[in-house]
Amino acid sequence: MTSYAGLSLWHDTCSDDLTPRPPLDGDAEVDVAIVGGGYTGLWTAYYLAVAEPTLRVAVLEREIAGFGASGRNGGWCSALFAKSREAVARAAGGGEAGRAAARDLQRAMVDTVEEVGRVAAAEGIDCGYAKGGTLTLATSPAHVARVRAHVTDDHAWGLTDTRWLPSGEVADRIGAAGALGAAYTPHCARVHPAELVRGLARAAERRGVAIHEGTTATAIRPGVVRTDRGRVRARVVVRATEAYTPALPGERRTVLPIYSLIVATAPLPPAAWAELRWHGRETVTDGRHLLVYAQRTADGRVAFGGRGAPYHLGSATDPAYDRDERVFAELERALRTLLPAVRDVPVTHRWGGPLAAPRDWFPSAGLDRATGLAWAGGYVGDGVGSANLAGRTLADLVLGRDTGLTRLPWVGHRSRRWEPEPLRWLGATAMRRLAASADAAETRTGRPARRARLLDRFVG
Repeated sequence: MTSYAGLSLWHDTCSDDLTPRPPLDGDAEVDVAIVGGGYTGLWTAYYLAVAEPTLRVAVLEREIAGFGASGRNGGWCSALFAKSREAVARAAGGGEAGRAAARDLQRAMVDTVEEVGRVAAAEGIDCGYAKGGTLTLATSPAHVARVRAHVTDDHAWGLTDTRWLPSGEVADRIGAAGALGAAYTPHCARVHPAELVRGLARAAERRGVAIHEGTTATAIRPGVVRTDRGRVRARVVVRATEAYTPALPGERRTVLPIYSLIVATAPLPPAAWAELRWHGRETVTDGRHLLVYAQRTADGRVAFGGRGAPYHLGSATDPAYDRDERVFAELERALRTLLPAVRDVPVTHRWGGPLAAPRDWFPSAGLDRATGLAWAGGYVGDGVGSANLAGRTLADLVLGRDTGLTRLPWVGHRSRRWEPEPLRWLGATAMRRLAASADAAETRTGRPARRARLLDRFVG
């Protein structure tokens, strides 16, 4: 690729010129080698360099830092964790001890939203960080009970600042069509993803981290990373490759690459903003099963994304899959239906990319001390926040620290592998179609679709 600006709106509007850093120049030896130049790899490198400036840390990236999901996502730095708190509690042993562990993880995710903003300010990363929270709109009678249940569940787990907003209060906040109410949580910040990841790379470099772009890891083994530019020997090797993990030898069934696509409008004129309001900069979603997500960008656009793109046989990832005209058309239709103030505003950017889903939908981070191999990922689309927590956690693990972070219940979790093909294609395709059909049934009837219970059991 000769130009990275075309990857997304975020790359196109990034203040960084996206010129690749020099690749690895032959064999090297470091203390910690990190494969992957996205949020997980760069946060890990950053916190290691802050904690131990003498440590030799190298990041190896096939393209440029922020090429993948870290540079292309919807810009939600949220406290969301992909697995339910009930499931986390069960994995942590159940009972009150398991529930306490799940609450610890929840508190860590809440703190993470603040931590990202703190580091961005301290390092001078102008990523448009704005902590406006999240609105989950109920735009159909079928959504109301489901969205209100989110509020009840948050309160049961101690998040009493989550609130149900009646339709009138929702209308004061945002001009969304047909909103019957909404759940509001303050624990989310809007960011410009590419500015954050590229700024983080610069911050890590200032602290002595070596970043080698244009360097493809061909194999990860205890004590060594093999690349197309030479071998890197290290005491600890961190795999931070998220959706691109299946390309590594032995990792084909570790995670499922799921594509999420986004459209973004031109900057809205003042009249459209007067109609749309959205002054609080909340991130926005609604109660449908086939997820959509939106933000008001710092430069006055609406970025609107969602699931619905197909999974590709063999866990394949390819630049051609980043664009699907059928899905883009559906997203644009959903955008203009939900937010009618943008009806006459053109869409200027369309893009997408893969995210990673473990078999049990349970993100994890860990370090095998016997082999020196560490990993983090499987965020299922909630990686802007989770990756920061992963970076802090991996830094503590690498440095041998016993902290509250290293005792969180996602540390050391091992998801079972995905089924061989064509079973995983059949399963992934069935789940996508099930979500779409459940939404269609609820739109038609106004009642919750029973078929959605199968989806809930699958993703937890």
